[in-house]
Amino acid sequence: MESLNGTTWDVLLSGTGLPQSLLALALSRSGKKVLHIDYNDYYGGAEAAFSLQEAETWVEQVNTASQASEFGQASIRKASSDEEVSRSRLGFSRAYSISLAPHLIYTRSNLIPALVSSKVYRQLEFLAVGSWWIYTKEEGTQSEASNAEKTRAIEEQRGTLRKIPGGREDVFTDKSIDLRSTRSLMKFLKLAADAEAYPTVIPEWGERPFHEYLESRFKISPSLQAPLHALTLSPDPSNQTTVAYALPRVHQHLTSIGLFGPGFGAVLPKWGGLAEISQVACRAGAVGGGVYVLKKGIEVVEEPSHGSSSTEGAEPLPSTVILQGGDVIKTRWIIGTPSALPEDATHDTQQQSDTVGITHLTAVVSSPLTALFPPPAEGSPPPAGVVVVNAQKDSLTEGKGIIYTSTTLAQSAALILLRSAIDTLLSSVNEQPTPTILWSLSYTHHHHHPTPPSSLISNDASVTSHARSSQQSSVLFLRDLAPSMALEDEVLRDVRAVWELVTADDGDERGGFMQFEDREGGVGEEGEE
Repeated sequence: MESLNGTTWDVLLSGTGLPQSLLALALSRSGKKVLHIDYNDYYGGAEAAFSLQEAETWVEQVNTASQASEFGQASIRKASSDEEVSRSRLGFSRAYSISLAPHLIYTRSNLIPALVSSKVYRQLEFLAVGSWWIYTKEEGTQSEASNAEKTRAIEEQRGTLRKIPGGREDVFTDKSIDLRSTRSLMKFLKLAADAEAYPTVIPEWGERPFHEYLESRFKISPSLQAPLHALTLSPDPSNQTTVAYALPRVHQHLTSIGLFGPGFGAVLPKWGGLAEISQVACRAGAVGGGVYVLKKGIEVVEEPSHGSSSTEGAEPLPSTVILQGGDVIKTRWIIGTPSALPEDATHDTQQQSDTVGITHLTAVVSSPLTALFPPPAEGSPPPAGVVVVNAQKDSLTEGKGIIYTSTTLAQSAALILLRSAIDTLLSSVNEQPTPTILWSLSYTHHHHHPTPPSSLISNDASVTSHARSSQQSSVLFLRDLAPSMALEDEVLRDVRAVWELVTADDGDERGGFMQFEDREGGVGEEGEE
C-alpha cells in the first residue's frame, strides 16, 4: 500500500485483538475513517491462533523480544526429539489451530446477538459445547496443603471423571445424589437462575467465599460444591472465589442451556478460538473502509497542548502519532488495550492496574478422547471437544486431541501441576493404550485489568469501563480479556461504550451499534469477495 506518512484519520486502533477488531468494524460502518494497525505480523493479538510451525516461531519471538511483552517464558516440548518421527506422529502442521484464547462463548453472551446483527456470523463456524466434567478424588485431599503437596497428591492419587449435571432436570435424574442433597441443590439452582434475587444476596454475601455461602445457606456438602465451583470457570480456588463473582456466572451457565438447542449452553469458534472472530471482523471492517496494516506499531504520541484543546465534551483536536518505520500521521482518537499502546500513553492506567500471571499449557495428545463426548441430544449440533475444569480440547485432527489448561500459580509450580493434571485426565478416560502427549506449548500471559469487571447480569450498554489519561485526552483504553475460560460480557460493553463516545456527535448518522444492512458482495456478509 502507499505510505501512511502525512495522512489524517478519525480513529487509530492499535492491536488486532477481539475488542479492537469489533470496535474497528463498528466504527468503520458508522462512517469513521479508521486506521487499524498491529505491531505483530499476525492478526489476533493476545487471542491469536497458530499452526504448530507458527507456534514455534511465536515462541522464539516471545523469548527474544527486546522490549517488555505481555507474554513470557514460552517453550515447546515434543514427545520425540527426532523431527521426522515427530512430524509423522503429529501430521500436517497447518491441520492444527492452537489458540491463545480458547474461550467458551455462552449462548446468552451479548456477543452472539452482535455477531448476528452485524452479519459477521455468516463467516464463522461454531462447535456446540455440551459436556462438562470434573475430576474428583477421595475426600480429604483438598486440605490447606502447600502447592507442592497438592501436586504430589495429584500424582499419587487416582480418582474418577464425573459428568456435571447441566441443570435442574439433570440433578433430578442423577442417581448418585441422595434426596436431601438433591433438595439443597435445587434450592440453590432456583436462586442462581433468578437474577432478581441477587440484591438480597450480594450485600451480605458478595465478598465472602462461594463455598461458605453454599455450605451455610444451602447445606451443600463439599463433594457437591466442587461441580458448582467448576461452573463458575473461576481461575481462583474456591476459597478465593467470591459469591459476587460466582453467582452471575452460574446464572449465565444455567440460562444458556438449551437456548439454541437441547444439550448445550456454549459454543466455541471451530477454526481458531477468538482469533477467528477477530479476523472475520477485520475483513468486514475493511469492506466498511477500514485500513489494516500489520507489523506497524505506535512509537510516539504527541497530543495537543491543553491550551489548544477543544471545548469540553467535544471531540479532541488531532494528535500527532509517529509509527514504526517513521510514518507520521494525525488522528482524533487513539484506542487500544494497554499492552498495544506505548508506555507514555498508558502511564496513568498502568499505575492503577493489577497484573496477574496466568500460566498456560496446551497439549496435542494421541487420542480424540471420544469417551468424554457422549452423543448429543437429539436435534443439537455435534459437540465441541471441551473439558471444563482444568483442561479444554477444541479440535479433533486425524485422531488427535488438543487440551488447554491454565492456572494462576507461578510457572515453576504451575507446569508440574498442569502436566500432572493432563496425565491424570488421560489415564482417567480408560483408553488402551493410554493417550500420550505428542506436543505441548507452555507460556505465561501477564494479564492487566485496570478496573473491576462489570456484572454479567447488567444489560446497561452505557457502562463506561474504558479509561482516559486526562479529561481531554484523545487516548482511550479497552481492557484486556479477563483470564477466564469463558468470554465475559464486559468485552462488548467496553467496545460499545467507546463506540458511543467516539460517535457521540454524529447523531442518527452513526446508525445502530453493530447493526448493519447487507452489502452486495460484502466480505463477511454474503460470503463472497
